[in-house]
Amino acid sequence: MRRALVTGGSGDIGSAICRRLAEAGLEVIIHAHQGTDKAEGLAESLRGAGHTATTAAFDVTDPEDTRQAVEGLLADGPIQVLVNNAGLHWDAPFPGMSQEQWTRVREISLDGFFNVTQPLSLPMARTRWGRIITISSVAALMGNPGQVNYAAAKAGLHGATKSLARELASRNITVNSVAPGIISGRMTGETFDQDTVKEQVPMGRAGEPEEVAALVGFLASEEASYISGQIISVNGAMA
Repeated sequence: MRRALVTGGSGDIGSAICRRLAEAGLEVIIHAHQGTDKAEGLAESLRGAGHTATTAAFDVTDPEDTRQAVEGLLADGPIQVLVNNAGLHWDAPFPGMSQEQWTRVREISLDGFFNVTQPLSLPMARTRWGRIITISSVAALMGNPGQVNYAAAKAGLHGATKSLARELASRNITVNSVAPGIISGRMTGETFDQDTVKEQVPMGRAGEPEEVAALVGFLASEEASYISGQIISVNGAMA
C-alpha cells in the first residue's frame, strides 16, 4: 500500500483530499499543526470506513521540526505521494502590509514546500515512483487585490513545480500544481459573499473541496503518469 502525506490535511480542501486518496487505497498521513483535533477526528472517521489513516503534527515553517517529523514517518516506510496543501492568506493592501504579513504567508506556502518536499525527494526517488502535488491558487495566475503576499508565494510554487518536475522526471516522479479558484469553505466564507462569487466566477458559483480533491486524486494515480510540470486550474472559468 502506497503512503500519502497531506500537509494542512485538516482543513476544508485538505480533508477532502485525504478522503479521496484514502478511497483510492492509499495509506493517508494527515498533517496538522494547530488543527490536530480535526486531523485526529478525520483519521478516526477514515479508519471507521475501513481505510488506513494516521496523523502527524509539525510546523512546516520550522526546518528542523519538519525534518525530524519526516524522518520519523519514513522509518515506517516510503512516502510516494506528497500533497503540499498547507497555506495561509493574511490579506492587506500592499502599502499597509506589515513585514509579518508578508513573511508569515511566504513561510507557510513557499518555505513549507521546501521544508517538506526536500527531505522526501531523495527517498521517493529511490523508489522510482512518486507524485508531488502542490496546492496553489488562482491568485498566482491572475493576481488579487489585497493578496500580493499570497499571490507571490503561490506563484513561487509554480516555478518550483516546473523546475522540480524536470529534475525528477527520470525517476518516474511527476510534479504538478493545482490552482483552485473560489472554493466553498471557512476561509472563502470570510472573504467572498455570494454576490461577489457570482460577479467573479463565470460559472456563477463557488467550487467544492471535492472538486479540487478529484483532480488531486487523478494526478496521484497511475493514469496521470505522463502529466508533469503543469499548473492546472479548478476555478469555474475565472482565468
